[in-house]
Amino acid sequence: MKVGVAGLGVMGRGMARNLASAGLLAGVWNRTRSRGQAMADELGVPLADDPAGLAGLCEVVVTCVSADDDLLEVVEGLRPGLDAGKVVVDTSTIGVDTAETAAERLREDGVAFLDAPVTGGPEGADAGTLQVMVGGDPDVLERIRPAMLAIGSEATHFGPVGYGQRAKAVNQVMVAGLVQAVSEALSFADASGLDTERLLPVLTGGAAGSRLLERRGSRMLAGDFEPGFRMALHHKDLNLCRRLLQSLDVNLPLVEMTIKHYERLLDRGYGDEDMSALYRLKRELFENGNRKSL
Repeated sequence: MKVGVAGLGVMGRGMARNLASAGLLAGVWNRTRSRGQAMADELGVPLADDPAGLAGLCEVVVTCVSADDDLLEVVEGLRPGLDAGKVVVDTSTIGVDTAETAAERLREDGVAFLDAPVTGGPEGADAGTLQVMVGGDPDVLERIRPAMLAIGSEATHFGPVGYGQRAKAVNQVMVAGLVQAVSEALSFADASGLDTERLLPVLTGGAAGSRLLERRGSRMLAGDFEPGFRMALHHKDLNLCRRLLQSLDVNLPLVEMTIKHYERLLDRGYGDEDMSALYRLKRELFENGNRKSL
């Protein structure tokens, strides 16, 4: 199986490396050519001049971009190089409607589309331990499963195109709850005068333990918000969740609160920091006798 990767951001780079290690990577493409060239040189594969050139090298193209419009642009760019029977697997987090539009356009060419957003963060992308949430034809998933298991520890099918994105939306709501809880609790701990270096291992090893706390707790307390998963991207994802919730005629307070808090930090220029920079806002509650809620 020959697999190409289009989009070599923090997640795409890890996926490309793991596909190369599995002997599956046939080429890469990236909008910023210098980044694409560095990855192609590192992995010893061709750098395509455009998406269509990448599609011509591969049976399967894995896309990993930041936004809905980016994905549709890449899909249109791929189409001239795609033949019937090839597969496009999108690992981005996008709207359900966008996934359905991409699938419909590719179906006209006899090309299968799987919406396959991932969770596990950059660490999971680097280690090849992502969880892949898949919508689309289950037979297509089985056909390309070796590629999915090169980038993740499991690829789980949830239904037709769009259901991968529905599963990812649930994940992103849970992540919002975790980042709210961890940032608020650690602000409380620090303001209380506790020895947080001693406290963190206790919290991590107990009922409050989470991957976010383990990976980000000490860095939050130190004011280190190097991404990671950028706050601006989680903000975008939560707005996608809001769209799905509106279709169910429901507003979730957790989603609305987190969007509002992120927007305050985005307005201050912190959008490129890790989502754990929410700690900045929570810590302000304990400064200067501030007892106002956020």
